[in-house]
Amino acid sequence: MKVIKERRSCRSFTDEPVAMELIEKVAEAGKYAPSGMGKQSPIILAVSNKELRDKMSLWNARAMGKEDIDPFYGAPVVLTVLADKSVPTYVYDGSVAIENMLLEAQDLGLGACWIHRAKQMFESEEGRQLLAELGIKGELEGIGNVILGHPKSAPAPAKEKKPDYIYYVE
Repeated sequence: MKVIKERRSCRSFTDEPVAMELIEKVAEAGKYAPSGMGKQSPIILAVSNKELRDKMSLWNARAMGKEDIDPFYGAPVVLTVLADKSVPTYVYDGSVAIENMLLEAQDLGLGACWIHRAKQMFESEEGRQLLAELGIKGELEGIGNVILGHPKSAPAPAKEKKPDYIYYVE
């Protein structure tokens, strides 16, 4: 519960690279997320290559109708979750993989944030071409991106939760 309660989105990162062993641990957390019917529909594309990371940032910015911003907030690593559209639970499967990765990043002392528009990124010609170049096949849809890095500062405390969040029925 401590990790869950303390996890916050990070949008400000240092220039320090993230060690591959930490990237692997975060990705592994996504790998062990539950999936509908045990189908394991998601895949995780872990990108620490700066040139590719910057291209992906541009694709994401274009999906917002902008090209002059970095939607990845300078984070040096992007973990993109895509999932097999033939599995009925693919969006949920990918979403829970993202949540697992966010929690693992918090536990490891890293900053992370869920960034949308992975769907549009990998519907683009560039996104489809990248998957083909990497030999990744299937009817995949981008579910989301997890940006990852060393946070510049400690996260803010959690906001107070609404009083009618939970209803107990006994």
